[in-house]
This record gives sequence, C-alpha cells and structure tokens, in this order.
Amino acid sequence: MRAALSNALSSAKARFGIWRNSMRRASRPFRKGALRRNAAIREVFNITRVGKVAGCMVTDGVVRRGAKVRLLRDNVVIHEGALKTLKRFKDEVREVREGYECGMAFENYENIQVGDVIECFEVEEVARAL
Repeated sequence: MRAALSNALSSAKARFGIWRNSMRRASRPFRKGALRRNAAIREVFNITRVGKVAGCMVTDGVVRRGAKVRLLRDNVVIHEGALKTLKRFKDEVREVREGYECGMAFENYENIQVGDVIECFEVEEVARAL
C-alpha cells in the first residue's frame, strides 16, 4: 500500500513539474517591434572622427535617440542596427518631431545615400497572457 501511494505521489509531482515548466515558458515575455517612424535622407555629410552623417527630414512620427533603425533603399532593407547619434543644430538631442530636420549616424555602417529612407522602431517586451 505504501508503494502504491509513493508511486502515485511521485507521478503527480512529475506531472505538476511538467505543467509548471510549460507555464513558465508560456509566461515569458516576447519582443515586439512597434512604433515605426520614418525619416528621408536629404544630404550626406562626411564628418571627421564621426564618419558619414545623414541629413534627414523626419516624415512620420517622432524619432528618439537609442532607437533601432532600418535603412531602406528602393523599399529593400539594406541595414538594420542601432542609431549612434541624433543631432539637431550640432546639439545631441533626445528626440526630433515630424517636420523637423536632424542628423543621424549609424553604428558600424556608413553606406548611406541621398534618397534612402530610415525607419526607426523600438523593441518592447510584452508579457504573455495565460
């Protein structure tokens, strides 16, 4: 009788452990890219000690420093990375609103051309609902 109870208890613990592990995996937050903003490159400047800086006009939304960026050429993504600098009139700024001009440089990438489109987005973690 003791052996039967022991076996039943150990199988119940095992089932609960499997259920608990699957619930942990299901409850992990997932990353979601949202809040897309666009800027059009109007001019490219070569700055010493910085590299190439794109002179842009923000065409949609608000571009924030620290956002992830995609560089689009003819609607094809040619680079995805991080924004290195966001400047307005030689000052480093936190954000630039729609309709304003700014300067942007990318980390580890300098192949930018006039006419390219910069798509800025932020990655947010969203908790899964059970």
